[in-house]
Amino acid sequence: MSARGVRRCWESSDAAYNAYHDEEWGRPVRNEQGIFERLCLEGFQSGLSWLTILRKRDNFRAAFAGFDPEAVAAFRDSDVERLLDDAGIVRHRGKIEAAIANAQGTIALRENGGLEELVWSYRRDGSAPEKWVPQTSESIELSKCLRAAGFRFVGPTTVYATMQAIGVVNDHLADCHVRDAVERDRAAL
Repeated sequence: MSARGVRRCWESSDAAYNAYHDEEWGRPVRNEQGIFERLCLEGFQSGLSWLTILRKRDNFRAAFAGFDPEAVAAFRDSDVERLLDDAGIVRHRGKIEAAIANAQGTIALRENGGLEELVWSYRRDGSAPEKWVPQTSESIELSKCLRAAGFRFVGPTTVYATMQAIGVVNDHLADCHVRDAVERDRAAL
């Protein structure tokens, strides 16, 4: 419980992390660019703290053209080298190249309904979790679909973290002060 008596799913001494929980995590994201961004950021987070990514998010947005799939899909080797020199982001060649591949995959999915339709087809409603799990049968299946479309760094755990972050599932704990608000946001879809 926070000093203000507010219950969160997790508590941090970092105000930005608490704001992310309260205002963004689990809120529905229903647009291609937003979903593409979250998938990429969760991929970059793999093996690191989410707080590291959160603190660098503005740098990621600048480096990756606001996560515009068309722009990122057009990145070339010179862009990869530029990004590897950018101390404002996570400089990992495989993750950078995955973001480019994921942009190309996002564009390819448009022929079959798009990234939003695919990801949200795995929407799950239900009761609040008593504890979090790293992956689910839905995230395993969605991971397979994304990889078949050319996506990389989208294993079942990364995909499930994305599903949580964009509201495909509402994994705010039962006593979390924003759970009901997130559920109302999801119900309004």
